[in-house]
Amino acid sequence: MRYLLVVLSMLLCPLTPAVAQVSIGIGLPNVSIGINLPVYPRLVRVPGYPVYYAPGVDSNYFFYDGMYWVYQGDNWYASSWYNGPWALVAPEAVPVFVLRVPVRYYRQPPVYFQGWRRDAPPRWGEHWGHDWEQRRGGWDRWNRRAAPPPAPLPTYQRQYSGNRYPQAEQQPTLHGQRYRYQPRDTTVQQAYQEQGLRRAPPPSPQAQPGRAPPQRQPSRAPEPRGHSGQSRGEERGQGHNK
Repeated sequence: MRYLLVVLSMLLCPLTPAVAQVSIGIGLPNVSIGINLPVYPRLVRVPGYPVYYAPGVDSNYFFYDGMYWVYQGDNWYASSWYNGPWALVAPEAVPVFVLRVPVRYYRQPPVYFQGWRRDAPPRWGEHWGHDWEQRRGGWDRWNRRAAPPPAPLPTYQRQYSGNRYPQAEQQPTLHGQRYRYQPRDTTVQQAYQEQGLRRAPPPSPQAQPGRAPPQRQPSRAPEPRGHSGQSRGEERGQGHNK
């Protein structure tokens, strides 16, 4: 029995890091959900929330804390680029401020939203069940006066549309170079790290293009001094005063 326990522990130990890697609940961006916007969408802030929505997009499309969020087919998806690819988000990992967006800002609300108050968030606890509600207790209770400011929009992505839209392997590099914001939400921070969206360090002044490095001023040689230890200028001044 003792040897059996040792063998089982050896078999289970390699599985622990793998479980820790997926505990965040947000996968890698490799999903296509049919969103193919021709240009960067117009995003409008939800009043009183640090979240934006896209009134011109025929989808439940939001932006929060540096990432885009879409609710489609009873699933949440996230991406750092407006056209994906998208990562599947577990219900337990959706940020609370995304969950709190009122029903009225869902452009394609599912059928089970009918009858729910339009000025209140969806009844996620009723939809996802008691276990989810126990894990996400208090998600719908918050001080509206203490809401954080919204993250800046990554408007640099406007220049990437159509054939210029970058491949998935190019997106983290461009995002790190052009978007200096760092997420505040813990879940989004972990998603940033796992997806390689770390912020690039700012360039040094000497490395900036078109700017020459500062030049040192030449040092001035000391004037020769006379026999008495005075400089020639001092001697000329004393002779003029005489």
